[in-house]
Parts: sequence; C-alpha cells; structure tokens
Amino acid sequence: MRKKGITLGVMGLVAAGSLFAQEWGWSESLDMIWLFLGAALVFIMQAGFAMVETGLTRAKNATNIVMKNLMDFCIGAIVYWAIGWGFMYGTNGDVPGVFIGLSDFFKNPMDDPVYHRDWFFQVVFAATSATIVSGSMAERTQFKSYLIYTAFISALIYPISGHWIWGGGWLSDLGFHDFAGSTVVHSVGGWAGLVGAAVVGPRLGKYVKGEGGHISVKAFPGHSMPLAMLGVFLLWFGWYGFNGASTLSGSSPDIARVCVTTTLAAAAGTIGALFTSWIWFKKPDASMSMNGALAGLVSITAPCGVVSPAASIIIGLLGGILVVLSVEFIDKTLKIDDPVGASSVHLVCGIWGTLAVGIWGNVEGTAVGLLHSGGFAQLGVQALGIVTVGVWAFGTSLILFNIIKAITGLRVTAREEQQGLDISEHKADGYAGFQIFSNM
Repeated sequence: MRKKGITLGVMGLVAAGSLFAQEWGWSESLDMIWLFLGAALVFIMQAGFAMVETGLTRAKNATNIVMKNLMDFCIGAIVYWAIGWGFMYGTNGDVPGVFIGLSDFFKNPMDDPVYHRDWFFQVVFAATSATIVSGSMAERTQFKSYLIYTAFISALIYPISGHWIWGGGWLSDLGFHDFAGSTVVHSVGGWAGLVGAAVVGPRLGKYVKGEGGHISVKAFPGHSMPLAMLGVFLLWFGWYGFNGASTLSGSSPDIARVCVTTTLAAAAGTIGALFTSWIWFKKPDASMSMNGALAGLVSITAPCGVVSPAASIIIGLLGGILVVLSVEFIDKTLKIDDPVGASSVHLVCGIWGTLAVGIWGNVEGTAVGLLHSGGFAQLGVQALGIVTVGVWAFGTSLILFNIIKAITGLRVTAREEQQGLDISEHKADGYAGFQIFSNM
C-alpha cells in the first residue's frame, strides 16, 4: 500500500505538470511545482518553531506558545497580502523603488498564476521572521500585545528592509547577497526578538540580586527535550524548502549544491555546539546541541548557493560555537532573558552567515569573497547591509514595543505569570489531566 501511494503521488505530480505544460511549457511548469512544494516545506517550519519553543519552556505556557505560532501566521498572511507585499515588491512607477515599494497593495487578480505562486512562496518567509519573536518573549508577554506586534512586522518592518535586498532596492543594486534570508528573514526577526525581550523584561526570578549587589542567574529548564528535538528535525526538514526552493527554479542544477551545503552546515553546527557546551558546562548540553543545528542552518542560509561543501562545514561549525557563546553572553552579561536562545540563533548567526558570503563566496558575477581573490569589496557590502538592516529592525521594533507597552501593556501581571499563561491568557491547560507536568 505504501509503494502504491508513493506511485500515485508521483503520477499525480506528473499529471499536474503535464496540465501546466500544455499552457506554459515544461520549464515554467516545473518552477511552479517546485516553488509550491518549497513553500509547503517552509510552512511546516511553523510547527517546528512551535515544538522547539514549547519544549524549551515550561509546561504551564504550552498552549500560549502554540497559539502564538498559529496566530502569527494567520494574521501575518492577511496583512502581508494587503500591505506587506506592496512595500516589498511594489514599484514606483515602472521601476522598483530604491527604498520602498509603493504599488500592488490589496492585489487581487483572478488570473495571474505567477503572482499567486510568488506570493505563496514569499508569505511563508514573512511568517518565519515574525514567529522568531515568539520564543524570545515567551512566558511573560500578553497575547493581545503579541498579536499587535506580529501584524506590524509582517506589514511593515520585514517587507521594507526585504525590499532593499529582494525587491530590487538599493542594497541589491550594490551587490548585497543573501540567497535565502540570513539577514532578510533571520536577523530581522532576531533583532526584534532581542528588543522585545529587553523591553518586556526578564521572567520572574530569572535574575536575583544577592548580598553585595551580586546578581545570580537562574535557569528555567524546558519541560520536554523530545518535543524540542522533534521541532528541530521539522525545522531542518523545512529548511530544504527554505534554501533549496530559493533557487526559484525547479530545473536549476544549484538545487543539489544548496541542499548539500545546507545539510553539512547543520551537521557541523550541531557538532560545534555539542563540544563547546561539553567544554563549557562539563556535560554535553541537549538544548545547546539543538540550537547548534539551527545555528548551522541560519548561518548557511545566505551563502548556501555560493560556497563549497568544505566551506559550508566551516561556516556551520563556527555558527555552532558562536551560538553557545552568544547565549551565555546575552543571558549572563547583557541580562536579557531569551528563554529559547532565539536571538542568538537568528540574529548572531544570521549576521555571521551574511558575512560568510564575503569570505567564502566563490561564484563569479554573484559573490566573490575574500578567500577567492575577491578582496574586501563583497565583505564590505555585506557588512553595510547588516548594519543598515540592523538599525532599521532594531529602531522600528524599539519604537513599536514601547508604544504597545504604553498603550495596551506588554507584560502579564506577576500573578498571571506565576499561574502560567495557559490558564491566565487562554483558560486552557496544555496538559490537562497529565499530573507529571502539574508543577512545571
């Protein structure tokens, strides 16, 4: 039965391709199917984020976590269709705007398959950027305030900086290279998450001042490592759509190389984080190893199409080391409480992956890095893009979170936080009837 099902599925894809090909030709039909499948894989990453965040936080907030991951996609999809797409891919007259798109708002064609394909592929990337913030602000943020924020990132913050790079804006004119979104998607979400975590403040009991002003840092272990690990594998699986389908062509020979570099970087990132945590904490840390896999994936997202397999291993390995050091620095030095290390994974490794293009990039006419006789030119353009996108994402997020804090409030009460957001925000215990989780 299983083989029969696979055969029927393949036959269905072939039949669909044949129908498309009658009107478009095989190349265009293959592109349509490939981008659709890629977008579906990226959509599955929403489930991966939900599982990682739920597993790495306490059981009393499980329902709240999955609700945020559900709603940031639902709200984000609507506002990205209405407003975000126009800011990101709209034009000024007959040409792309240098700084912002100003057309195609509320675009509503019946017969424009190219738009429908491209919008569907792009909306899942917008949702990824928005959902990163959920983990950074977990366990103490008001649900309604999170919904307000996620609407703004999908409608305004993500699309405008995305226009600079993917929408024909000024950074793309300079030659900035971000194949699948280390900066466009991940660092934007990472900046927003870091700012949000700082503005909302740490969880109760996270930082305790003792005698002599010494501040002790308390760890809040996640309640389910298997659930978090499932999320990591879902994210890794979805990343083959995230990076692989960013070739934007189902007939591109680059698909194979992109999937190879993606795999090797993720594996190396896991190994890098494993041994770094083993040395640092005297034990191989599970949560750090999982974040190492994600660090490797984020790190390779920008350079995956322009680096060799060997370079991808180095990039991923260094990303895995960086994520451990970054988590410790943000948590214990900056005293910013990021429950799942989202800002370390997506911001720090997003920056690292973007810079890696300027070091190892080796595709003439696209990106030639420092180690391949390209000089510092590409590295300089990559650094410029990192800084300008960082200023934009940091500044707009800081303004937005403070406005929300002043008008509607950003944080739940101390009593609600202690009770857990499942009950206080949703009146729905995520593990009702499971006594094992009652005190977690």
